[in-house]
Amino acid sequence: MKQNYPHVFEPLTVKRTTFKNRVVMPPMGSNLATLSGEVSEQMKKYYGLRARGGAAVITVENACIDYPLATNGTKQLRIDNNQFIPGLYELTEEIHKYEALASIQLNHAGASAYPERLNGLQAVSASSVPSKAGNPAPRPLTKREILGIVDKYAEAAQRAVQAGFDMVEIHGGHSYLLDQFLSPYYNKRTDEFGGSYENRARFARLVIEAVRKAVGPWVPISFRISADEFIEGGNTLEDTMKLLEYIEPEVDIINVSAAINDSIQYQIDKCDLPDAWRAYLSEAVKNKFGKLVILSGNIRDPQIGDDVIAQGKTDFIAIGRGLIADPDWPRKAQAGKTDCIRKCISCNIGCADHRIAKSQPIRCTINPSVIDGEAYKNKQVTRDIHVVVVGGGTSGLEAACTAAEAGCRVTLLEREGEIGGLARKIARFPEKSRIEDFPAYLENRAAQLPNLTIHLNTTATKELLDELNPDILYAATGSKPMLPPIEGLRELTDAEGSSVKSIYGFMDNIPYFEKNAEGKNVVIIGCGAVGLDVMEFFTLRKAHVTMIEMMPSFGKDADVVSKSTFKDLLATHPVDMHLSTALQKVCADKFIASHDGQTEEYPFDYGFICMGLVPDIPEGNPFQAYAAEHGIPFCNFGNSRKTGQIIHGTEIGRNILSAIDQIGGFDK
Repeated sequence: MKQNYPHVFEPLTVKRTTFKNRVVMPPMGSNLATLSGEVSEQMKKYYGLRARGGAAVITVENACIDYPLATNGTKQLRIDNNQFIPGLYELTEEIHKYEALASIQLNHAGASAYPERLNGLQAVSASSVPSKAGNPAPRPLTKREILGIVDKYAEAAQRAVQAGFDMVEIHGGHSYLLDQFLSPYYNKRTDEFGGSYENRARFARLVIEAVRKAVGPWVPISFRISADEFIEGGNTLEDTMKLLEYIEPEVDIINVSAAINDSIQYQIDKCDLPDAWRAYLSEAVKNKFGKLVILSGNIRDPQIGDDVIAQGKTDFIAIGRGLIADPDWPRKAQAGKTDCIRKCISCNIGCADHRIAKSQPIRCTINPSVIDGEAYKNKQVTRDIHVVVVGGGTSGLEAACTAAEAGCRVTLLEREGEIGGLARKIARFPEKSRIEDFPAYLENRAAQLPNLTIHLNTTATKELLDELNPDILYAATGSKPMLPPIEGLRELTDAEGSSVKSIYGFMDNIPYFEKNAEGKNVVIIGCGAVGLDVMEFFTLRKAHVTMIEMMPSFGKDADVVSKSTFKDLLATHPVDMHLSTALQKVCADKFIASHDGQTEEYPFDYGFICMGLVPDIPEGNPFQAYAAEHGIPFCNFGNSRKTGQIIHGTEIGRNILSAIDQIGGFDK
């Protein structure tokens, strides 16, 4: 029988440790540990779910080796004391239950330490360079302190083995302490730990040698490195190859990553980077050193993963955000059920922005059950329940599919000719095309549910609702552009023949603008995430872009990765930015706006209104009135409840289970 993706699912033995396939879950912070740094029940479920899904290795997130100076994140796991071993042992037991290997990443944050956990101490580093722009300056470590940290790594590695981990990984990239010594961007030292490649690599080499001595000859050691830091003054691939000459002898696997804090869009990959885009980095490392390598970077398609292994560009593929989105990625791929994989869309909201910018626990835009997975399917309704969902965007589809999977009869009414809603429109941006994977997945999921009926080009009238006789009514009717009462705004926006477009008008005409952008004068009203997306589109296509924003800053609602992307874009593409500037009047060929009492005209070839979205609810909210009249549960959700990101609608869509429970749909 033919094996699906034979290279991905070929076993490999490293020393005395056999990897059942080539899929590695890389370390990703979760904020699921306890506040004191212990393994929580949620963390065990989270990692156990990914182990059950078929990955060969589960690499537990970076663990603090020396509290508090090494700490990173609000609820980081700790391994700096023997009291943490019992919890870590329970975690490895959970991972091993599913025949996956357990690895853990050992880390010292250095200048990237979380300030609130330092108890007033100054962060440490190679030099006094902050780990990212705007952060406090750290103090340089003394030689004695460096050697003490080497011992801390060795002690942590020994604890890892005691706790049942099959291998350990040492973090040498991403603006953490070892990288702060490896990188000339941070390391300005003039002693034996600075300057030359050998000196900059000395700390990392000492750590690896100490860890090897602590774990013995047979425990595999992985070393993660930013092979190219993608920032002026940082390490290039050529630099990294020279550094690795001093680092790699005692390393079994090199985990090839990229970037630092100020180039984070190449570390936590932005949406438009192609699948396996870092393969040239892992291939170069593998070819020079002959060591096993791990490749990460937007790998979603199992065929692409299989190809890069077959081509000798890597030995392992790291599926990180992909396993957050779908823990069963390996199992589904091996079974050839690729259409059923819930592919990550690289939005970087729940997995990155939640943790890094907001200190929240890990979540996922397209997977509302990151911790519990598909356990909700175990509860089935005990009587006939008819659920009607109005609106076939991603929120409505999630609610409809969830209710159907719980055994309800479900009818979804969509007024347009296709399902997918705003997500499908956003995916028309060439730089956002990956988002299409989510509505495509939901459409495929819905098609497999015989108890879910979808009616397109159908308006939900009172008469139709009477005919359907729902037991539960959910409305997810989406959003529309916010058009305040400004002279000319409502009359001209999206009018036939008008050059003034809302974000919807832009998305509906992207092919035209792609062909007719170069050299045009484009003025965008609004510098939030949507306005910046439009700016990115036109600057990349050589238009002259002006942005007008009434607030004193831009990108307030953008995620941390997008902010870094836009900052980099604005540094290389001239954009005329006018902040604290309020729109006063809209004309056919110009905007009139004021700043500090001074009025100015902004002529354009194309003008775009990106002032935000408001819920698109029919006048009088007839759905809520219908539910109240008939005494049935009702929820207005998604953008028609409160405009926001896809993640919010997906979460509430899954919560339709609560409405089913409220009417006694499940056994008590």
